[in-house]
Amino acid sequence: MSQLSFKGHTVVITGAGGGLGKAYSLFYASRGANVVVNDFNQAAAQKVVDEIKNAGGRAVVNNASVTDGTAVIKTALDAFGGVTILINNAGILRDKGFKNMTDQEWDQIQQVHLKGSFSCSRAAWPVFCKQRFGRIVNTASAAGIYGNFGQANYSAAKMGLIAFTKTLALEGARHGIKAMVIAPMAASAMTETIMPPEMLANLKPEFVAPFVAAVTHPDGIDASGRLFEVGAGFIAEVRWERSKGIVFKTDATFTPSAVEAKWEHITDFDSEPQHPTSVPDFDPVSILEAGKKVSSNDQGSPVRFDGKTVIVTGSGAGLGRAHAHLFAKLGANVVVNDVSEKAAQTVVKEITGAGGNAVAAVVSAEDGDAIVKIALEAFGGVHILVANAGVVRPNTFGSMSDKEWDEVMAVHLRSAFKCAKAVWPIFQKQKYGRIVTTSSQAGIYGLSGLANYATAKAATISLTRTLAIEGRKYNILANTIVPSAGAMVGLGRPGSNTDAIKEEYIAPLVGFLSSEANEETTGGLFQVAAGWIAQLRWQRTGGHGFPVNKLLTPEAILSKWKALTDFDDGRATNPTTTQEAFMQIAENFGNESEDSGESSGPSSPYADPEDSEIVAEAKKKKEDPLEYSYTERDVILYNLGVGATEQELQWTFEGDEDFAALPTFGVIPQFAASGGISLDWLPNYNPAKLLHGEQYLSIKGPIPTSGTFVNQARLLEVLDKGKAAAVTSITETKDKATGKVIFENQSTVFIRGAGGFGGKRTGKDRGAASAANTPPQRKPDAVLEEQTLPIQAALYRLSGDYNPLHIQPEFAAIGGFDKPILHGLCSFGISGKHVLKAFGPYSDIKVRFAGVVFPGETLVTEMWKEGGKVIFTTKVKERNTVVLTAAAATLLDQGSPKAKL
Repeated sequence: MSQLSFKGHTVVITGAGGGLGKAYSLFYASRGANVVVNDFNQAAAQKVVDEIKNAGGRAVVNNASVTDGTAVIKTALDAFGGVTILINNAGILRDKGFKNMTDQEWDQIQQVHLKGSFSCSRAAWPVFCKQRFGRIVNTASAAGIYGNFGQANYSAAKMGLIAFTKTLALEGARHGIKAMVIAPMAASAMTETIMPPEMLANLKPEFVAPFVAAVTHPDGIDASGRLFEVGAGFIAEVRWERSKGIVFKTDATFTPSAVEAKWEHITDFDSEPQHPTSVPDFDPVSILEAGKKVSSNDQGSPVRFDGKTVIVTGSGAGLGRAHAHLFAKLGANVVVNDVSEKAAQTVVKEITGAGGNAVAAVVSAEDGDAIVKIALEAFGGVHILVANAGVVRPNTFGSMSDKEWDEVMAVHLRSAFKCAKAVWPIFQKQKYGRIVTTSSQAGIYGLSGLANYATAKAATISLTRTLAIEGRKYNILANTIVPSAGAMVGLGRPGSNTDAIKEEYIAPLVGFLSSEANEETTGGLFQVAAGWIAQLRWQRTGGHGFPVNKLLTPEAILSKWKALTDFDDGRATNPTTTQEAFMQIAENFGNESEDSGESSGPSSPYADPEDSEIVAEAKKKKEDPLEYSYTERDVILYNLGVGATEQELQWTFEGDEDFAALPTFGVIPQFAASGGISLDWLPNYNPAKLLHGEQYLSIKGPIPTSGTFVNQARLLEVLDKGKAAAVTSITETKDKATGKVIFENQSTVFIRGAGGFGGKRTGKDRGAASAANTPPQRKPDAVLEEQTLPIQAALYRLSGDYNPLHIQPEFAAIGGFDKPILHGLCSFGISGKHVLKAFGPYSDIKVRFAGVVFPGETLVTEMWKEGGKVIFTTKVKERNTVVLTAAAATLLDQGSPKAKL
């Protein structure tokens, strides 16, 4: 087919100063489009615009916040007279384990990803409607589809964008507007913080941009309302799959126990699975009639809630009221939350009048702390949360106000976050908790006139899935229901068959999911109505992988459209985690075309044209990955090895609710891998002449307190210093269970007498890993000192330090020391602990080793806070000798950046 041209089109791309946004900008410009490059970083945006103009294209910069969509779109109208395509690409990360996630970290993500996409789309909408043409591409992620550890905020926002897109597709169809959503996997400023360079090299943004072009061109394929995973040359479509489910008789035998008895049938996808795409997707009246033909429901083990306390938000009426009554009937203490005091107190009176226990919590569902406080004061505990609160603010998308959007997000999504956050530490401490959240059909398929509601309800699904992932080890199970009942389906008006949509027909499922009888099911999504229950899951096509060493084009993608969207060719899969989803993408890394006519690139991701031949060859060698398994005991040993005490239970007692590894534990798993890199290719190499020069550690995710890591070490940089060689290795440490990169270490060693091999003499700027970190000329902002123990070196050895220099006097004497010395990384860990105590968590830390420490000496860490960085120097007090220099840590909490991506 002929090449697709975008001449005459104006494309607005948010977050376009780098990564995917930059790739989109350059691609559209190369095909003739006018481009608006939006980014909060004016210099980065200008650089992209300059690159486009230098190549003969047309582009302008916009630096407005994406939450000010009017200003973003105005730039397109002012510069080019119109807009035809909008790519909502802007994004940020604020990753944090759920227990420690702040309101600010939650709100920032929702503002940039959800409110930003809403604001920009709404601003473009009247233009699109008037010209009867428009294309919108929204950006989800695998975390949004499947949930992901440490990303409750991000996962929720990204899932919300899926239903948001489906709603835009429905409303836009009659105006010639099409909306698509992609879950891309590509190197960017965000992903480089959680992925190793070697992996990023295979995830070029250039593999995503052609797909977006293919689905936004007027002559391209119609993909409106559809979801695609794209990355590394692999493309697949994703849709919902639903089990046939089971129909219950809606009489007194329809109980949580009856649900348990039929659970295998509810979750059976082997028998007649369905693939619904829109509302209505079932007939509640027909289901109810079918249920009447069923004999009384079989019962499983008895389900009771004696001694348990349940919080039900929005329980003054409707579904919440039905849930509250069921729990009370089965022995639970019930906290009836509602903003209406009259409604809440009425339900409480109904329950207590029937002999049950209940109290009212008349506060906003967003005030989770207040609700939990009432539960604790009334009943001494809380065991179950049913997040049911909701409001509806319907309006056509073009007319939807910020207030209508914000109110729905607050009540449905933020309240679920706040209530879950409030119960989380209690659930963790008691090693028990059940959470049931409430989505809707709008959240599954999108729904015209309810863009806000659909978005919030979809976002709730992946919030819950992330809670399921993080909570499993604490016996916290979290699931989501998609109910159809009463006012929720609009059938409660006169003349309707209200028997089919009674709220009481939803409660038995909620009861089972919330009970001790449910020991395994978590992260699930269940549709329920009129006595029918079924499970929903994702289905992904087998897709198509394009050669990674060949330029990918929209034309090539369109030629393979049937293959990448075929759900019926026997290759479809059902990924349930980000790791499973990524595996198929990763399999395409090695897909190379023999007739590409192009080089497949260097064999090492760290190849440098300035390297000498001997270094270039050494960099090509890839060491075998090494596993490192550990338990909480090993975490405690490390913490003790760097000076933690019996008074600091968060570091020395595995039963403490804040138990954690100190951040510098990240140097331990990679010991064997980085130390195993062969250096015998260096001239005159003698391991006895090796000195540890510098260490850089980047902490890329929450640190598990037990598990198995996989370490991959490579040569990063080799410098010829004349009489010596400076060798820097890089080691990525991944969690074997999740595949997520947890640590990156860069270790620099000096080998005396091994220089003279040629090649570069000066290293490249490696950012924080090579920063000079010169202390400012003022008194330190904080000083901490700590006397090491005489047995400190012996303690530290228990974490894997087998160098006799640190324990055997005879060996220390050979090295010229009067007695064994402390491992440099032990001093590194003690100083890192000092930074943590003085300034809080950090994302990376780097030091240069300048002297030795003898066990029993006192370390003094002097610290200066410079913006988001803490520069520090460590000395031995007794000898006034500097032992760590050029040192700094980048703080995690660096203020509250505006949502301007």
